[in-house]
This record gives sequence, structure tokens and C-alpha cells, in this order.
Amino acid sequence: MVHHSIDEATGNEANITTPPPSYNPSEAPLMYKVGYPPQRNFAREFTDTLKETFFHDNPLQQYKDQSGPTKFMMWLQFLFPVLEWGRTYNFSKFKGDLIAGLTIASLCIPQDIGYSKLANLDPQYGLYSSFIPPLVYAAMGSSRDIAIGPVAVVSLLLGSLLQNEVDSNKNKEEYLRLAFTATFFAGITQAALGFLRLGFLIEFLSHAAIVGFMGGAAITIALQQLKYVLGIRDFTKKTDIVSVMESVWGSVHHGWNWQTMVIGVAFLIFLLFAKYIGKKNKKLFWVPAIAPITSVILATFFVYITRADKQGVQIVNHIKKGINPSSAHKIYFTGPFVAKGFKIGVVCGLIGLTEAVAIGRTFATLKDYQLDGNKEMVALGTMNVVGSMTSCYIATGSFSRSAVNFMAGCQTSVSNVVMSAVVLLTLLVITPLFKYTPNAILGSIIISAVIGLVDYEAAILIWKVDKMDFIACMGAFFGVIFASVEIGLLIAVSISFAKILLQVTRPRTVLLGNLPGTTIYRNTYQYPDARHVPGVVIVRVDSAIYFSNSNYVRERILRWLTDEEDKAKEMGLPRINFLIVEMSPVIDIDTSGIHALEDLYKSLQKKEIQLILSNPGSIVIEKLRASKLTEHIGSNSIFLTVADAVRFCSSKSLQEP
Repeated sequence: MVHHSIDEATGNEANITTPPPSYNPSEAPLMYKVGYPPQRNFAREFTDTLKETFFHDNPLQQYKDQSGPTKFMMWLQFLFPVLEWGRTYNFSKFKGDLIAGLTIASLCIPQDIGYSKLANLDPQYGLYSSFIPPLVYAAMGSSRDIAIGPVAVVSLLLGSLLQNEVDSNKNKEEYLRLAFTATFFAGITQAALGFLRLGFLIEFLSHAAIVGFMGGAAITIALQQLKYVLGIRDFTKKTDIVSVMESVWGSVHHGWNWQTMVIGVAFLIFLLFAKYIGKKNKKLFWVPAIAPITSVILATFFVYITRADKQGVQIVNHIKKGINPSSAHKIYFTGPFVAKGFKIGVVCGLIGLTEAVAIGRTFATLKDYQLDGNKEMVALGTMNVVGSMTSCYIATGSFSRSAVNFMAGCQTSVSNVVMSAVVLLTLLVITPLFKYTPNAILGSIIISAVIGLVDYEAAILIWKVDKMDFIACMGAFFGVIFASVEIGLLIAVSISFAKILLQVTRPRTVLLGNLPGTTIYRNTYQYPDARHVPGVVIVRVDSAIYFSNSNYVRERILRWLTDEEDKAKEMGLPRINFLIVEMSPVIDIDTSGIHALEDLYKSLQKKEIQLILSNPGSIVIEKLRASKLTEHIGSNSIFLTVADAVRFCSSKSLQEP
């Protein structure tokens, strides 16, 4: 019989007294058999698996029992959330959005000009990317707090990858066209992941790898800004720290400009002090928010009245006036640059997507509302596709601007519309005023913006929690700093996958013992007081058993058995007659896993040791039955709990002469 006691019917062993040596089977409590799930045909099984994989949140539930027009309206609201929340929008919410929008606009304008330089593009393209994309996102996005625009890491990554294909100085038009092509394919990738509900793919880049990658990219970006802060004209195109520092120190005697240094260092100190004030007093969040535009105004005015540009101070000089021109005709749809643009777009699109979704979920949690990740991907992808046709490069959610947006009291994505309107005004009217803006102040703004991406506290926590995660974090960090952004990204992804493969191919197996006075069986390493049951070895497998780990699981179980047999001989204990495999954590098993159990069963038969299985799940027991392994092992060797299995072993041992 397959057994289980009433007090353990839920799968949790109860705290009851362990049966004494004089245990009598006739006095055993009522037993339950291991349940077999209802059999499903292939179509039903395939449909259920597909639904759980791609539609686990049951998005079609809301359309049930609705009329045709209602379903169509609900579908429009799903695609354009503004149609839903717009009905309840009021002046009170607008006041919050207006203040937040004006605040993030003052932050984004100088940042956009600086970030466009990271992408090796003219300043106006950064402003373009904060005009059209935020408008598209405001209509299609579901986050109330994300502030859309260019970001430092994606700008650097895009510039680095584009520069590997086309020289931005020698072939400026081809470089620009490739940038639009990459933006187009980034948007297609993002939207496709959302439509196909494949958003889980971005989860393969672990949090630890992202922390390391972002930290390394932040330091790389900051070091790149030294050419502006120090006034160095002849600067390396490489991004690794060795090349950058050689370029910096190689020009110390003839390339540094002291006037530029004064402007850059002075305003960097001012910006960092403003961030410190905002961090110490949350009510003064507006101080670091307006500090960049204030710095730009003061620095521009200083250069203009002193004509410091005549003394070697590099200035922006010219920003093209006017709104975004069409760029649809510049996107490569044929030729050798299509594949290059696709490759660059996919990489940058995934990084931008990872950052935006993480930011959106963070603030959604703070405000206690749900964020649909797949809907976000569609919105982000659509805005980048539209952006690629309106002279924008890849835009995504900015953490620094989103944090300011949140603290400024934004209520909806209308704050992005307000920001976009201010950027439009800047493009139409104010751009000529940036002529005398020194590059040094833009470098200082970028340094102050990215320094917060170096999250050393998170790195310390990762070290304390998981050493393998820390290796992934440091691998990505040093890869970016000492090689390049793309190498660091490759290392981050590789280590993340390596960790998954390691956990899948080498699952944890533990030896279980009985906690005195109970029928609970736990890991003997975690609970040193847990007692081994004489003549019985109990092993728990903490993973699904697949082709990638089946041989390892079988060999590891046999090694546990051999170790326990050696200990029994040394201590003069009864020989091992039973091996119990606790299968509660085994969520699935494939044919290779079943073959491994068959081989284990045959090996134990040669040793005259009985194999017993404990608490196989519904999927596992269904597959064991289909393979007829349950018939080979015997239904009397499958139990619902370890306690029942041990009770059976004790009973059988007493019956033997």
C-alpha cells in the first residue's frame, strides 16, 4: 500500500512522537495513498502548459462575458491606457503633473545634450529624443512615474557599438543612419517581446550582473567626461580605463586647460553638494533637480561675459533649431548595415528594456499599483519605432529623472507631456542660447548623474548573500572597466547563464534525519540534532531531474549511500537496507531522469537495498506511471511522506528474522 497519516495529509509533517522500537503496524494511524492526477490528453496538456508559460496572469479574463463593442473598447484601453485613466483626470492631478514635468524638464535638457555626446551624436538629437518618445509613452505606457528620455548607459553602449562599425567623424551621415536603424530595431525587439509575451527573457540578466554592469558603465562614463572637464582635445576613442588614463596623463603638460578645469571642477562640486542636500532632506528634492540647468545658465553666462572660449574653453557652439525632422528615409532596410543595425538595436533595446521595467516596477511598488511588464514593452518599443522615424535615438526610462518625477508629486504620465512641451519650447526658441555653454559643465552634469549608479551597498549585500552572484557582479564590473561596455555585457550575460547551468546540472542533494520527538525529517547539516534512522538512508533531491543532471543525481545519491554504509560499518550499526528518496522538491522529471531512477533501482537491487520514493508531485508521479517505473519499484514502495516511509521500513525490519 501507499501510505500517509492524517496529520500529514497536507504535506507538512506534524510534531508527534516518533514510533517506539516496539511499533506495531496494526496500531498505525489511517493511511492515505499517493494521489494520481486526472489524465489529460495531449491537446489539453499542451494548452495548459502554453497558458501557464505565456498567459499566467490570465489577461483575457476581463473580456469574458462582455459584448463586442465593450470588448473593442477594453482592447483600446489596454493598448492606450490613457483612454482609461484619462476619464478620471482632473485639475488636482494636473497640478502635480505640471510641477513634476517642469522639474524633470529642467533636469533633462542639460542631460540630453550631454548624453548625445556619449552616443557621438549632435546635441539636438538628445533633445529630439526627449520630445517625441515621451508623448508616445504617455498614451501607451502604464507607469505613472517613469520619465522617458535618453539615458547614460544606453547612450554609451550605443555610441560604442556604432563606433565599432562606422567612424562618427569620417562618415557622419552613415553613422547617423545606422543610429536610426539601431533605434528602429531596438523598438521592434521591445514591442515584439511584449506582443509575444516573452518578457521573461530579460530576467536572464540577473540583478547582480546588472549592478556590476551599471557600476562599471558609470565609472567608464565618468572617466570619458574627463576630456571635457580637463579641456583635452586629443582624447582616445577607447573606453577601457587603461587607455583613458593614458590619454589623460599623456596630455597633462600640454593638453589640460586650466580655465576649463576651474569651470568643470567648481560646478561638479556644486552639483554634488546639491545632490547631498536633496539626499539629506527629501523636501528639498528640487535642489538637485534644478541644479543642472542652473549650472548651465551660470556657466554659459560666465563664458559669454569673459569670452573664455577664446582662451581654449570648448563650447557647444551650435544646436540646430527646430522640431524633429523626419528620418524614416534614413533607416537602412537593405544592404550590409541592416544586419549591423539589427544586432546593435537588439542589444541596446534589451538593456533599455531591463532598466525601464525595473524602474517602473520599483515605483509601482512604492505607490501600490500593478504594472504590466508586457504592456510596458509594447509601449517602449512603439515609442522607439516612432522615434527612429523622427530623428530620435534609443530612449528608455531614466532612474534619476523618474526618482525626481516621483518626489515632485507626479500623478500620471502627463508629467512626460509637460516635459516634452518644455523640450519643444527649447528646440523652437532657446537652443541659440546654448551656443556659449561650455562642454565642461555638460561633463560635470553627466558625472554627477552617473555617480549614483555605482551601488556599492548592493555589491556588499550581494557578497554577503551569494558569492556566485558576487562573481557575476564583479565580472561585469571589471569587464566594462578594463575591456569595453560590450565585453562587460557579454561577461554579465555569460556568468548569469553559467550560474543557471550550474544550478541545473549540479542540483543540491541533502541527507535527512529525524528531529527527536517528531515525525519531521530535515537536512542534517542544517539541523545537527537530526538523528539518522538505523538501516535507512534518506536523501532529498532539491531540483527537477532532467537530462542535464540525471546522471549527477543518481551518482550523488549512490555516494551518499556509500558514505553512510562506511559509517555504519565503522560504528557497528545495522547494515543499510532501505534508501528513501524524498521527492517533494522535484517539480518535474524527463525521460533521462526516469532512466536514472531505473538505473538507481537496478544498482540497489544488486546490493539488496530497497528503493523507496517519498511524496512525488503530480507531474512526477504521472510520468513515473506512464513509464511503468511504479510497477518496477512497486506501489508499496511509494509513500506520501518520509515519516510513513520510515514507519514502513521499521515495520519490515521488525518482521525480518
